[in-house]
Amino acid sequence: MLIAIGSDHAGADLKRELAAFLKDKGINLIDVGPDGSASSVDYPDYGEKVSLLVSGGQADRGVLICGTGIGMSIVANKFQGIRAALCSEPLSARLSRQHNDSNILVLGGRMIGSVMAREVLGVWLDTEFEGGRHAGRLMKITTIEEKTSQDEPRQP
Repeated sequence: MLIAIGSDHAGADLKRELAAFLKDKGINLIDVGPDGSASSVDYPDYGEKVSLLVSGGQADRGVLICGTGIGMSIVANKFQGIRAALCSEPLSARLSRQHNDSNILVLGGRMIGSVMAREVLGVWLDTEFEGGRHAGRLMKITTIEEKTSQDEPRQP
């Protein structure tokens, strides 16, 4: 499995910890940055990098971390084929994989501790998609995604 991982400055420390956790599990990584938390960076830049790698098939799954996880979730879910799930405990991580086949895990670096983040990530990695009735629902999401990507932009 190949995981793309990225964060903003608020998630850089947790990203570093989770990257080490993934390497210890023998998982290959593409770390899109940033390299440290000393200077402010914009979360959309790193959310885009990871999302493009996953949506383009260069990475199997992705992990994104910002302060709350909300911004990264919004960014990632703009990309076709991305099902990003913001999770803060193991149950939502498990269900996001079983029912939604999430392919990007989003964490809030200021909202979750490193021990819980490792547990959430471990559950997310180890959980398979159930298929069945959930597959039909994902097809409906894909249909909506394809339809809206062809629509003209709406004026506010």
